Amino acid sequence: MTTENNQPVSKDSHSSEEPNVKERNLTANPGDKIADESQSVQEKAQQKAVDDVPDITGDRITVPTYFVVDEPNGEKKALHHVKDAEEISDVIRQARVDENGNRIW
Repeated sequence: MTTENNQPVSKDSHSSEEPNVKERNLTANPGDKIADESQSVQEKAQQKAVDDVPDITGDRITVPTYFVVDEPNGEKKALHHVKDAEEISDVIRQARVDENGNRIW
């Protein structure tokens, strides 16, 4: 014995012709996106991935999209907080603090 289910069914919004999240290159934070066009270190330094939002403790935080570091040759380099996270960690590990609390690289 088979019974038909004649209940109304809403349209499946996920089955449309629209591109999915991956195809649209969306990220968790709009500020995580890397610009298609070339940008200077100064332009990258101004970008924020997250700006003035509460963290898990309720403190309001701002996270830059790029961390600007000094290279050994004196040049500045902008490291993306997601794509270059491992290199940022390496730079932080290299930091030292003197007896006055000043950071020595």
